[in-house]
Amino acid sequence: MKNKELLKKKITYSSTHRGFKEMDLLLGSFVKMYLNKLNTSDLIDLHNLLMLEDEIIYEWYFKKKKVFIYKNKVCDLLRNFKL
Repeated sequence: MKNKELLKKKITYSSTHRGFKEMDLLLGSFVKMYLNKLNTSDLIDLHNLLMLEDEIIYEWYFKKKKVFIYKNKVCDLLRNFKL
């Protein structure tokens, strides 16, 4: 259980300290809403998503460009998430 809590802390930090304010707002709000609702596998998927560059996530989320993004529950939740 300790590893899960550490992963949650890493995800929280990574989602709010992106260096790109729009992504801090989007990802930080998403993580705040879903962090405690995700299982360990989903948390790992979210962590992997947060390892991608802001530009890639931004282009994917706002559908400006087709880019490679993982296909999983977390990505589906984020795609449908609205501020």
